[in-house]
Amino acid sequence: MNTILTIAGSDCSGGAGIQADLKTILAHGAYGMSVITALTAQNTTGVFGVLKIDEAFIGAQLDAVFTDFQPDAVKVGMIADAPAVHIICEKLRKYQARRIVVDPVLVSTSGTRLTGEDALACAKEELFPLASLLTPNIPEAEALAGIPAGDRASMLLAAEKIAGQFGCAVLLKGGHMEGAADDLLYDGLNHCWLYARRMDNPNTHGTGCTLSSAIACSLADGLGMEEAVRRAKAYVADAIADGLDLGAARGPLNHGCRMSGNPIIIEEESS
Repeated sequence: MNTILTIAGSDCSGGAGIQADLKTILAHGAYGMSVITALTAQNTTGVFGVLKIDEAFIGAQLDAVFTDFQPDAVKVGMIADAPAVHIICEKLRKYQARRIVVDPVLVSTSGTRLTGEDALACAKEELFPLASLLTPNIPEAEALAGIPAGDRASMLLAAEKIAGQFGCAVLLKGGHMEGAADDLLYDGLNHCWLYARRMDNPNTHGTGCTLSSAIACSLADGLGMEEAVRRAKAYVADAIADGLDLGAARGPLNHGCRMSGNPIIIEEESS
């Protein structure tokens, strides 16, 4: 059984973050492990609070995993600040982690910023060059490349710029395009389009987390990058096509109540 490590934030509603990652890893027949970088109070409607985990404790979690296991692949998701990015990269280098898939989570689907500017700068310098694959969506790719990426031609330019800067493959997700939901995979030399029709299902919370974890699982299985991405994309597409609606706010148990109010960002875990 392959072992997959996810380094990411926790989603208490179970749809994204490490919860989505571990479900995906289990569905792929692998053994999942998790290092939590932040706790979030969120659901399908938004993010209502973030509690950052102290970087020393993130490092302790990584030591505990790597001194007992050698993960076959690593998925990295939300990292809230620069000290956390730095300790993660230090440990990934120390333990010679392999098959690292980085989902550069900057902003939640609901619009809450999850990664600070200091963390992004540190990730550009330390984390992204360690990655085998980066999986930005269009807004994230625009932030990384510094150019628009709203159509196929500009997506390719952005992917080439990101791959050239960080020396890794790039899967630029096209879900923010009008009409289609085509993704672009660029490995530094060649590119291919992964075409997909847009499905009428609003329940897409956590699909980015799920996709990156599924890719990590397929890479651990020994698949090449393109084949791994295609298999992972098919997995996510099947899940979206199933149309399962788990939102409690739309069910009978909570009498139609929803959480409301502005997101509250809590600086960090108390020691």
